[in-house]
Amino acid sequence: MTSLTLEATDAAASVAEGSLFRPLRLRGLEARNRLWLSPMCQYSAVDGVPGDWHLAHLGDRASGGWGLVFTEATAVSPEGRISAGDTGIWNAAQATAWRRVVDFVHDRGVPIALQLAHAGRKASLAPPWSGIEGSIPPDRGGWAARSVSTEPFPGLAAPQPLATADIPRVVDDFAEAAARGVFAGFDAIEILAGHGFLLHSFLSPLTNDRADGYGGARRGRLLEEVVVAVRGTIPSHVPLLVRVSATDWLPGGITVDDTVALVQRLVGLGVDFIDVSSGGLLPADIPIAPGYQVDAASRIRALTGVPTGAVGLVSDPLEADRIVRSGRADAVLVGRAGLRDPYFALRAAHELGATASWQPQHVRGAWT
Repeated sequence: MTSLTLEATDAAASVAEGSLFRPLRLRGLEARNRLWLSPMCQYSAVDGVPGDWHLAHLGDRASGGWGLVFTEATAVSPEGRISAGDTGIWNAAQATAWRRVVDFVHDRGVPIALQLAHAGRKASLAPPWSGIEGSIPPDRGGWAARSVSTEPFPGLAAPQPLATADIPRVVDDFAEAAARGVFAGFDAIEILAGHGFLLHSFLSPLTNDRADGYGGARRGRLLEEVVVAVRGTIPSHVPLLVRVSATDWLPGGITVDDTVALVQRLVGLGVDFIDVSSGGLLPADIPIAPGYQVDAASRIRALTGVPTGAVGLVSDPLEADRIVRSGRADAVLVGRAGLRDPYFALRAAHELGATASWQPQHVRGAWT
């Protein structure tokens, strides 16, 4: 560890007591604070291999005082990528490349979590800055998306449905990717089960009309099988997190109460933390505002007892602190503000009067 800790005054330390800048332990992982960098796609990999951009992006933010940093949504199979620029961890070359990033983040004194994903019917897209809309067809370098049914996401190509016999392969893909994540040195594994991607599309009654053992009352079966397989693959000291879309924001879709029932089952299968997002399944009228998903995180936490993370346009350190201090969530995940300012967490610590860990090379610029 190369970070240098600047101790707060006794008065400032008392301000921070019980707040955002308390450690949080999940199994063998201890995050030094509860302000975490959210997973954010960079669309900058080649053949799924993270490169210098990912080292710089995550390494810079690991220097910025965060308690935990997450990779972007990292595909468990080639067809599970959102775009050809997505990172992956379906082969050894990718795992080895991730190990370089993980080691650099660890050298900054920060743990790092791997988010595992399968894009489902939102696969085979161009990077968002390309100006290209819709699905990229196979004859132009894309691939056929796989999903719960043939129903496309609006504006995208129709996916191929996963046959019942195909599903064990998907479960194995997640488990094998998790094993590679352990090899690469990740401190935690997160399963992405929201945002309209594959696992979410199985969970929602708006997209899952299957008549086999993965539809109807068994819509949660695929996620549960993935959780069991991943938990059985990773060591007992490695925490398992799940990101959910707690509500679809649509009539007939997933509600927060549905998610509470799902989480109660997941906790029994070895899940340690629920990362609470929402939406993404279909276009919806979402009341987007700072902290608009905190109530869902709070309800899930209160009714299940599992630690939760709140995410959603929280860019004010005082508000993040209030969320944790009030017990509405156990951690706050920050996305856009973390893109704008890699050192957002250090600034938050300064504003809240908490202890901050600066890298020795940067300590001359520390707020005092």
